[in-house]
Amino acid sequence: MQTRSLGSSNIQIVPLVLGGNVFGWTIDAPTSFRVLDAFVDRGFNFIDTADVYSRWLRGNRGGESETILGQWFKKSGTRDKVVLATKVGNDMGDDKQGLRKKYILEEVEASLKRLQTDHIDLYQSHKDDESTPLEETLEAYQQLIQQGKVRIIGASNYKGDRLTKAIEVARQHNLPVYQTLQPEYNLYDRQDYEQDLAPVAEKFHLGVIPYFSLASGFLTGKYKTVEDTKGKNRGAHVEKYFDARGRKTLEALDEISKQTHAKQASIALAWLLAQPTITAPIASATSTDQLESLFAAVDLKLDGDSLDKLTQASAY
Repeated sequence: MQTRSLGSSNIQIVPLVLGGNVFGWTIDAPTSFRVLDAFVDRGFNFIDTADVYSRWLRGNRGGESETILGQWFKKSGTRDKVVLATKVGNDMGDDKQGLRKKYILEEVEASLKRLQTDHIDLYQSHKDDESTPLEETLEAYQQLIQQGKVRIIGASNYKGDRLTKAIEVARQHNLPVYQTLQPEYNLYDRQDYEQDLAPVAEKFHLGVIPYFSLASGFLTGKYKTVEDTKGKNRGAHVEKYFDARGRKTLEALDEISKQTHAKQASIALAWLLAQPTITAPIASATSTDQLESLFAAVDLKLDGDSLDKLTQASAY
């Protein structure tokens, strides 16, 4: 199976990331274990989570996803087969958030404990913290890398200018450089990434692992109308896509699906994988059946006409 490097590092990943946001949210631990087992059994190796997953669910406090992953690592003995990514910085309650050095050094210990591991392969700033000097944040990561608790670092939800500045500060002060970027990017949500972030990713050779790769399920074709989104876990996120451009995008996906006999989810992910700056899209699955369309995307090579049709249908 083909692999790609994460940024300038020597970490090799199969170019599909399993999103851990659903663990402890829309699926319980036993179902999560089945999904994780199936993912690794097929030779895939990159899993992404965050300390804050899934604090938004009533009764949760954050850390639920990491805890389930830690339980799975202990049960399955597969930690050495996985490139593990998690994040720090989002609001964990009780004023626990941000990218100050003291907080990062405390929060990484909580993540390591929940994950039942001694190191994190990719530790990411979940969002920019303009109240903390960039140098201070990077010094925290330098300490963790020196201690062997983190291998490389990445940024999520940064603007292009701030990401550029963070990389320049790191180089000026001989501090760890962000190797990856995790932005929102999919066949519909294109403009911010393509205009602001893609040039930065290309300039600094960043590994790009976009989230919401399937637009909260919209690009899978499971929602035919706005009414179909009502009462669903991500329904509120999906409603916005049902405009003229969104419908044109779905029509193009449906047409190509009929021509290739591939699922719409596979096609949407394959389009992402064909974009020159994209390393591996993140996608979640709530069942082993859903994984199949994700797996298929890695080997699906869309021809030029299909890629152009999708790009034009979703043009902003």
